[in-house]
Amino acid sequence: MATDSPPSRFRLKHLILGHARTIAGTVYGTIAVMAVLAAAARSYEHMLWRLVALTSVTAVVLWLAHVYAHGVGESLQLGRRLTPAEFTSVARREYSIVLAAVPPVAAIALGAIGIVPHDTAVALSLAVGTATLGAQGLRYARLERLSFTGSLLTVMLNLAIGLALVAAEVFIAH
Repeated sequence: MATDSPPSRFRLKHLILGHARTIAGTVYGTIAVMAVLAAAARSYEHMLWRLVALTSVTAVVLWLAHVYAHGVGESLQLGRRLTPAEFTSVARREYSIVLAAVPPVAAIALGAIGIVPHDTAVALSLAVGTATLGAQGLRYARLERLSFTGSLLTVMLNLAIGLALVAAEVFIAH
C-alpha cells in the first residue's frame, strides 16, 4: 500500500530535530527550555513534576507569543488580516518551539516518576538539549558542505552561542 507520508523514522527525526522550515524554532525552543531547566533545577530538584509543568508551560507561552507576533507582522507586511489558513500555517511553522521542549521535558519526567535519580534527570535533559544544538550546527555545516574542521568549528560555535545564552539566563535568575 503506497502512501504520500514519509516513513515514521523521518517523521520522528523531524519531530525531534526539526525540519529545514522550522529549524529556527527548534534552536530557539531548545535554548529557552534549557535556560528554564538550568535556572530552575535547583529550586525544583525535589519537585520535578513542577519543573516539568514550568518548562512545558513556558514552551507553550513562547510558542503563542511567536505565533501572535509573526501573525501581526505578516498581516502588516501583507497589508491585510491573515486568513485562517495563513494563521494556521504560522502556528504550524512556530510549533517547533513546543516540540523542542519534548525530549528535555521527557528526561525530567523520567526523574519525576523515579526511573532515574533527580540529578540524573536534570543532567540528561541538559545533555539532550546540548545534543540537539550540536545536531543543528552539524546540519548547517552539511548544508554549507564544510570540511571536517569547518564542521567541527561550526558545531562548537553553535554550542557555544546556545550554552552562553543558557548561562546568561542562569546568571540573571540567580
